[in-house]
This record gives sequence, structure tokens and C-alpha cells, in this order.
Amino acid sequence: MSRKLGLRVICCVLSSWMLCFPAHAGKWDALSAHIGPSDAIAVAAPDGTLVYARNENKHLVPASALKVLTALVAFDRFGPDFRFTTEFYLDPDRNLIIKGHGDPFLVSEHVNAICQALSREVDSVNDLIMDATYFGNPAQIPGTQNQSLQPYDAQIGALCVNFNTVSFKKQNGRYVSAEAQTPLLPTAEKRLCNMDTDQGRILLSADNSELTQYAGELFRYFLVASGIQVNGTIRDGQVEPVNDRIIYRYNSVVTLSEIVSSLMKYSNNFVANQLLMAVGAGAYGPPATLEKGLQAANLYAKETLGIAPTLVEGSGISRKNRLTATMFLKILDAFSPYHQLLNDYEGIRYKTGTLSGIQTRVGYIPAGNGELYRFVVLINTPGKLADPIVRMIRKRIEEK
Repeated sequence: MSRKLGLRVICCVLSSWMLCFPAHAGKWDALSAHIGPSDAIAVAAPDGTLVYARNENKHLVPASALKVLTALVAFDRFGPDFRFTTEFYLDPDRNLIIKGHGDPFLVSEHVNAICQALSREVDSVNDLIMDATYFGNPAQIPGTQNQSLQPYDAQIGALCVNFNTVSFKKQNGRYVSAEAQTPLLPTAEKRLCNMDTDQGRILLSADNSELTQYAGELFRYFLVASGIQVNGTIRDGQVEPVNDRIIYRYNSVVTLSEIVSSLMKYSNNFVANQLLMAVGAGAYGPPATLEKGLQAANLYAKETLGIAPTLVEGSGISRKNRLTATMFLKILDAFSPYHQLLNDYEGIRYKTGTLSGIQTRVGYIPAGNGELYRFVVLINTPGKLADPIVRMIRKRIEEK
């Protein structure tokens, strides 16, 4: 090798090294002691320059930080002002057909308002027919557990109410709803016969049409409270467009931006996968399936972000999801217009992710001029904490 060529190679190596360890490399390099072989970190300046990185191309478990990508996919498909719809039809026999489209925020207060609006259209109906065919059933989310009592394992579906959970407590020796706006309904009471606890939460199951039965019971309760007589039973079925007449279309009072804001705050896995399923139906037509949602997410990741993550669901509950810190920097770049939807932790906007032995943090740290540094911390070493590393990153940025 000639001396000139050797010097050129050395300069190239130094230039590459300096990209990740610039003039203040000593300050940043102190972070290295906190990043093990199963961890990764990446920090990008407001102009996109990589300020510091370690193991940035290692594929790691993202936990709930994955929800930032899921939100981006939903924004791309629907737009931030999108509202979910629920439709109400009357058939020739005056049965009321309720067709869901995956609204993750169809809660008691909204059902009550819907029934009051319906009372201006009808005064009596026969059967309540629950149409949940917009989603394929049942959709088993990787990482969730059957028979779980944890809210993060709630079943998804096209026609769900109250996040498919029922909160209860004992009062004067009998079970009652723990939420003033929600009655304790027969399906929940039946499940409580097998419970031996003073308070808790029931997760509704896709088995034996429990999801739609409970949704029907909630609608029946508020229909009657609104002055509508319900003469028949609750059963599953579907709209027949030729014969059935739409009488009301409910556009959710909650926009997609508001849903995402809540998703980032409460990290609800049910909501994340409802969004992913809806994206799948929006992209490829109903019925929504997990496969369609993942296909849409992977296409967005590839064509818009230029990344190839390993995705098996949309919430981060599965350990089979894999992303790199470099991928997350691109995700954060695209999410920048929505960064204020993330939680504010002492001026830092970021999304947390936690599983047993996993801690992740991805988000934005403002510079003195208000511009945003993007950072990614993926800790896959059991017992190690992410938050001290985030504080160190902030300190380094403030020292620049």
C-alpha cells in the first residue's frame, strides 16, 4: 500500500469514527459503560447528524416504544383528524343492527350519547343485532395470554365497549361496577360468580360471543334509559345493505390525534392493536386481520421510512418484535410533527417501553434554541434502567 493510499484510508476511518464521536466525544463516551452487548443507544442532532451511537444497528426488543411506529402508520393511512364510525340500521322486522368499525374509544359515556341520539329516530326496536364482521374473529395477538386478568391482554374486535374490560368492586357484600358511568351487566355478573376477590377487573373474551353480548347489553341499558323500548334479544348478525336502512351514523367525538395522545400516555395495548387492525382494513379492505395490519405497517416502514423492522403486532407486548436504534431515529424523524403527543417528562418528550428485563425510551430533547434532538435508548439487559441514561443524554446536550 502506498503512503498516500494509507493516509487516505486512515482519514476515512477517522471521519467515520468522528461521525459518532464528535468534538465532545469524551463527554458522550461516558455513556458507553452503561450500554451492554444487549443494549443500544443513538442520539441525533436537530439537523439529523448522528451525535452518539452504540450498538445502533443491533435488533432489539422495543416493548411499548413500538407504539410510536403504530401511531405513524395510522396517521399515514387515516390522517390526524380521522374519526372512527359506528353505524345503526333498522331491518324490515325493526331489529336494530349495530355495526362496529373498530372504534377503540366506544366507552359508556359515548354509548349513552349515541342512544340519546337514536331516541330521536326510533321509539322501539325488537332484537339487537351485533355486527362485528368488520374485523376477522377472533384475532389472537402474539404476546397476550388467554384467561388473563391484565388489561394489556384485552381482546380486540370490531365492536368493543369500554376497552373490553369491566372494573368491579364489592359494596355491602355484593359486586357493583367500580365506574359510576357503567352499570354492572349480566355478562359481567355471570363471570363474577367464579371470582373470589373484593375488587378487580374482568377481561371480556371472544369465546361464546362474550364481546358482542356485553356490548349489546350496554347498548340495551342506555337505549332503555333513553326511552327506547327493546322487545327482543341480543344476537350476532350482519347488515344486509339491500334490505336494511341506516338510521344513524356515529362519528366518534375522539379524533385519531386524541386517541394517539391517550395511547402515548396510558400505553394501552388494546388501543394500539385496534389501530393496527383498522389500518389493515383501510389498506386492503375488510375484514380486518392482524396480517393485513402488519402488511400495511411493513409497507409503510419500507417505502416511507426506508427501514425493515421485524413486527408481529402493534403494541410492543410481544418479544418477537425487533427494531434497531437507527430505525427508531427514522421513526422519530417522521413523528416530529406529532412530538407533543408524547408525554412530557420534565421537558423531555418520550415514549416508555417496559417488559420484564426490558426498558426502552425513545423521544425528543429540546436544545437551547428550541430545536429537537432525537434519542433512542433500548435496554435489553435485565436489571438495568433506562431513565438514568436519558438524564445523562440530556446533560450532554445541555453542555454542548
